[in-house]
Amino acid sequence: MTKKPALGRGLGSLMGDLEAGPKRRHSEIPEASVVAGIAEISIYDIDPNPENPRKNFDESDINELAISMQSVGIIQPITVRKIDERYQIISGERRFRAAKIAGLKTIPAYIRVATDKESLEMAVLENIQRENLDPIEVAISYQALMEGLKLTQEKLSDRIGKSRPAVAHQLRLLKLPAEVQMALKSEQISIGHAKPLITLESDEDRIDLLHQILKNGLTVRQVEEFCKKPNSAGKATLSKATISDKLVQTHDDLSQKLDTPVKYKISKTGKGQITIEFASEDDFHRIVSMLK
Repeated sequence: MTKKPALGRGLGSLMGDLEAGPKRRHSEIPEASVVAGIAEISIYDIDPNPENPRKNFDESDINELAISMQSVGIIQPITVRKIDERYQIISGERRFRAAKIAGLKTIPAYIRVATDKESLEMAVLENIQRENLDPIEVAISYQALMEGLKLTQEKLSDRIGKSRPAVAHQLRLLKLPAEVQMALKSEQISIGHAKPLITLESDEDRIDLLHQILKNGLTVRQVEEFCKKPNSAGKATLSKATISDKLVQTHDDLSQKLDTPVKYKISKTGKGQITIEFASEDDFHRIVSMLK
């Protein structure tokens, strides 16, 4: 009887298996040895993993990869597990999508025996270590591992090689309202902006401050200061110098008059700076002439 490979090993061990096994077409591999080799599998026999914590993929990045595949083929196999007569992706969905765009009929795949929990762990570790996840996707990945494997934050931190405070801070991002999470995912705000918002008492306060960040271009430092000094009602208060209606209106008027984006930063003391964007040297001289 063929001995099955050990389960639950780290990603480094998995990648070592990828390099060791010879590549053969699936039809040439006996059923008993499929669990330990690399095979060419039909694109049409493979399904994405619905539990993959990564939901958003950069289409331009995938298209570039597809062009590369048309020229040099697929350098690194994907990893799948067999479910009934089909295969489910454990890791490599980005490569799988690119292969479909490239018009490939088959794709090299490492076929692995894995339970639902093991498949989840491998998929999440693949994403965390190899993909450019946004902060919310990372937090969702951590949560998925904790729930799927019944891990505490401390055990999760040991599993992924992160400190427990780092894991805790990441998971706290999931407490933010959806509007703030979307702003973070779309890079309208940074994780430095988002973390202080968690300390506010209500989602209404968090969303109000988010709107001020987007409207007034508040720095991380300013947001931190505002969140540290709640008013008597427990809400974060913004400096009047920062958000006065007159200042905002003047800013809007200047942007409209110059026909170019104008940004400003202002401290609690009222000091600050104005940044005027220009598209070209001619546009620069146009703006300067208008300011004279």
